[in-house]
Amino acid sequence: MTHMTEHARVRIQQRGIRMRTLESLLDHGAVAYDHRGATIVYFDKKAKSRLQKTGGRQAYRAMEKQLNAYAAVAQDGVVVTVGRRDKRIPR
Repeated sequence: MTHMTEHARVRIQQRGIRMRTLESLLDHGAVAYDHRGATIVYFDKKAKSRLQKTGGRQAYRAMEKQLNAYAAVAQDGVVVTVGRRDKRIPR
């Protein structure tokens, strides 16, 4: 089970992101540092490719509409917030 703050639990429900998507994101996602002490985990091309190889094509297709999700993760590994991105992640 993924450790999340109450804020992240509310946001994941409000934004309609499935727990399965969050878990895949944390397992396969790319990482960028936000320079405030947390990391942003998101799906880039390589992460999407890894997801498709490990999860299979059907699982990937079922999750395809949620691949714009991101998660902010604190240094201790707790998910702080979850959202959908419409802009590039600055690196």
